[in-house]
Amino acid sequence: MSRRWSRRRALAALGGAALAGCSQPGGAPIEGSPGSSSPESPAGATTVPEPDVTFTPEEGWEAPDDAPTADVEANVLVENLEIPWDVSVAPNGDLFLTERVGRVTRFSAGDLESVLAPADAIDAGSVPPGHEDRPWWVDGGEGGTLGVAVHPNYPDAELLFVYYTADVGGVAGVGGDVRNRVSRFDLSADDPGAAETVLIDEIPASNIHNGGRLTFGPRGFLWVTVGDAGEESLAADPSSLAGSVLRVTVRGEPAPDNPDVEGGDPRVFTSGHRNPQGTAWLPEGTPIASEHGPSAKDEINRLEPGADYGWPDVRSREEYGDASADVHRPLASSGGTTWAPTGCRFYTGDGVPSWRNRLLVGGLNSQQLLVATLTPPDAEPPPVGDGRRFDADWLDDAYTVTAHARLGDELGRVRHVEQGPDGALYAITSNRDGRAREPFPRERDDVLVRLEASA
Repeated sequence: MSRRWSRRRALAALGGAALAGCSQPGGAPIEGSPGSSSPESPAGATTVPEPDVTFTPEEGWEAPDDAPTADVEANVLVENLEIPWDVSVAPNGDLFLTERVGRVTRFSAGDLESVLAPADAIDAGSVPPGHEDRPWWVDGGEGGTLGVAVHPNYPDAELLFVYYTADVGGVAGVGGDVRNRVSRFDLSADDPGAAETVLIDEIPASNIHNGGRLTFGPRGFLWVTVGDAGEESLAADPSSLAGSVLRVTVRGEPAPDNPDVEGGDPRVFTSGHRNPQGTAWLPEGTPIASEHGPSAKDEINRLEPGADYGWPDVRSREEYGDASADVHRPLASSGGTTWAPTGCRFYTGDGVPSWRNRLLVGGLNSQQLLVATLTPPDAEPPPVGDGRRFDADWLDDAYTVTAHARLGDELGRVRHVEQGPDGALYAITSNRDGRAREPFPRERDDVLVRLEASA
């Protein structure tokens, strides 16, 4: 069976009741409700509370028509972290951070404490603060303890979800027998690291392209980004989890209205991705993902259920122009410029008012924060100024993207940006992974910072 034929079947299957009454501008469906499921699951859960969340689509939100400010200060909250990869902010304001060396920590009321270490997680290693050599590869390659998502009803539900690279035999790290895994941990246990329920196992892993982002969507489903693990053909295989974005319940089961692809895994929401590392949602519910490209050609994509994003067959402007209609085109492509986009957030807070209602995307190789304005067809985009406009006829025309680079070489490799319940804006860096350009890593790296508008 060809991949193109199977993807067309997936899109056709969504044409009926599954999409009725829930389409967005540009045809993107909002996330469905979690619904009900058995208190028992194949993953071994007993009593796991469904996320008690309320999502009201904000249909009338307006994209800014001015350029985002560059006057932003980064106030350091924690320094000398070891390659932090993700941060999840709980409803009470606690921040949970992963470090690729195998730790999950909690930052609360100004204090940082270790909360768990998955027993099978590899130690990816890190370079020392201020290290002058740039080995490119630390021991664990791009693996390690990656994504983290706290249960939306924490602290009532003291549950933490973690995506990590597990040593399943042999030598951990590059060349070892490793798999990526999503597990749920009970923070109320005496030893939270041992109170583990594996939700998704056997995710392909490698020294490159591990994906790894975990995010709860607006209606309580857990979204998981998975890379192709360096095996490009896996992204085109509907039965493989590699090269995909997954959408599951808190028990690791497929979301009830996931696309039905013949021969495909029911947990897969979209496929044909190379190395997606960020997910975010527009106020009306449209899901967005950021994705690493090959030698640049990085992308910002609008996700539609069952859609095929073309990897490895399609990536360039010319290839998208020649591609069949069932390959989903990006909202923006960096072309010959490298962003190395990773964690992202659609910002709705007031900590940096000029960035409100814009998509914020961390940049690794570019050592910047990308501030992207997504303007619907009937509105006026902001001036380009020192930015870049994406409105070519070969791109997804649901929104016009105007991207401005901010914080260039001020923080180094920006891994993720996240918003707190009070509207505060946080960012973390990954400068100790052996790839930062001078003057990083500094003696204080890596850091957790709060971003605020300059006085």
